[in-house]
Amino acid sequence: MAGKPRRCRLRRLGFGGICIRSIFFCISTSLTPFQSKPPVFYPTTFIMMFTSVIATLVAFAIPALAQTTVSVSYDTSYDNGAASLSTVACSDGVYGLETEGYTTFSSLPDFPYIGGAPAITGWDSPSCGTCWELNYSAGSINETIYVTAMDVGQDGFNLSLEAMNALTNNLAQQLGRISATATLVSNSSCGF
Repeated sequence: MAGKPRRCRLRRLGFGGICIRSIFFCISTSLTPFQSKPPVFYPTTFIMMFTSVIATLVAFAIPALAQTTVSVSYDTSYDNGAASLSTVACSDGVYGLETEGYTTFSSLPDFPYIGGAPAITGWDSPSCGTCWELNYSAGSINETIYVTAMDVGQDGFNLSLEAMNALTNNLAQQLGRISATATLVSNSSCGF
C-alpha cells in the first residue's frame, strides 16, 4: 500500500479524504502523509527547547547588562520648579514633555528628581521622559533614587541639587561628582 494516502476511518474531511489528523501529525513531525516511520530527530521539539533555554538566559542576563556605571553631578538650575520646560532638550516635538501637558519643571511628577541623562543626546530624543534608577554606594552610604530624564547629559547624569543630596546623604556639594549605577526602569517608578 505504499504510495496511497492514509484514509480516515471516522470521517472523510480535508484534502481528497486524507485524514486531517494525519496532516497535523505530518506537519508537527515533518512527515509527508505517505511516510510510515517518524524521524528520530524532531526539529520542532529541539527548537522549542532551545528557545526556552535562551529565553531563560536572557531573562536573567538583561537586568545585569542594563546596569551601567555612570558619572553623576548636579546643576542647581534643575531645582527651580518655575523654570519652563522650553529651556531643555525634552521640551516640544514628538517625544517632548510639553506634548504630554507638562509646562514647568515642578509640573513633572518626580520633581525635583529630574535632570540630564546620557541617553538624551539632543532635542526631541526618544529617551525624553524615561525613568532611571540611580544607586550610590560608598562607605556607609547606600542610597537609591528615581530620576526623570528631561535634558542632555553629556558627561553622565546631571541632576538637581536636591536629587543629588538625596543620593549622597546631603554630600552633593562636598563630593561634586560621583560614580553611581544607573538602570532604566518603568516610568511608573517616576510617577508617570
